[in-house]
Amino acid sequence: MRLNHVLCLLLLSAAGCTSVPYRAGKDSGRIHGYRLPAGEPQLVVGRPNRFLDASDWMWPGSLLGKLMLWNVNVDSHQVSPETIDAIRRYLVDNELRDVKVRINGYSVGDELRRTIRNKAVGAGWRFTFGMMAWLQYTILPGRFFGGDHYNPYANSINIYSDLVPVALHESGHAKDFAGRTFKGTYAFLYAAVPFFNLYPEAKASSDVLSYLQDLDDRAGKKSAYHLLYPAYGTYLGGDIASWVNHPWNFTVQAGAIVAGHVVGRTKAAFMPRPSSPPPAPRPAQGIARFQIRGRR
Repeated sequence: MRLNHVLCLLLLSAAGCTSVPYRAGKDSGRIHGYRLPAGEPQLVVGRPNRFLDASDWMWPGSLLGKLMLWNVNVDSHQVSPETIDAIRRYLVDNELRDVKVRINGYSVGDELRRTIRNKAVGAGWRFTFGMMAWLQYTILPGRFFGGDHYNPYANSINIYSDLVPVALHESGHAKDFAGRTFKGTYAFLYAAVPFFNLYPEAKASSDVLSYLQDLDDRAGKKSAYHLLYPAYGTYLGGDIASWVNHPWNFTVQAGAIVAGHVVGRTKAAFMPRPSSPPPAPRPAQGIARFQIRGRR
C-alpha cells in the first residue's frame, strides 16, 4: 500500500500538468531535417488486411497492452477517421509540416530513406542508433506487432491504435523533438539513461492535455486522463523495477500502472464543470499536405 501511495504521488507530480494558453509549435526554420518532397503525402493509411488487422488478438504484447490500458482499441489496427482527423488538426495547429505519419502502415524503404536524409539528427546518431531503430522496425513490423511510436531519427509517427489521446501523444513527441537543437543526443538520453524517459513522456502527455483543454474538448481530455496516466505508469514502473530486487519487479510495474489508473480516473472525475456553453470550434491554422494513400 505504501508503494502505491508513493507511485501515485510521483504520477501526480510528473505527468498531466496543463499549460493554458496552449503553446503551439512553430517551424522556426532553424534546423531543417528531411523535407517532404513536393506532392508527397504527409499522412498515409495502410490497406486493410483481414489477417494483419486481427493480429492484436494473436500477439501477446498487444493483448497485454489492452489489459494495461484497459482498452480494446490498443493496437486495434483499425484506426477511425476521427483519430486520423485529430492527428491532421494537431499537425496543422503546431506547424509540423515534415513529420511523416503512417496509419497502420509499413514502409521499410521510406523509413530508411528518411533516416538517412534527416540531417536534423547528427550522422553519428543516424547511422548507429537510427539504423538500429530502422532494423527493429523492419524485423518487428508494427503492422503485425503494433506499438504506436515516434521515431526521432526518421521523424516519423506510426499509429496502430484507434485512440485519439495516444495518437496525439506520439504527435506531441514530434513537436518536442522539433524544438530540440541536439535531437540525436536527446533521443539517446531517452533510450539509454534510466528515468530520463519520464521527462519527454510527461512533456508529451502534458501537451496533449493542454491542447485538448484549449480546444475545450472535455470528452477528449477525460479520455486522455484515462489513458495517458496508466501509460505513464508503465514507464515509471519499468524504471523503478530496474532498480529493485528481481522478485519485486512485477509488483512495482503493476503497482505503477494501477496507480496511473487511479490518479487518471480521479483527475477525470474531478474535472471542473464548464460555467458557460462551449465556444465555437477554433479553426486550424496553417496549411499542410494531407493526402490519404493506401500502402501495404
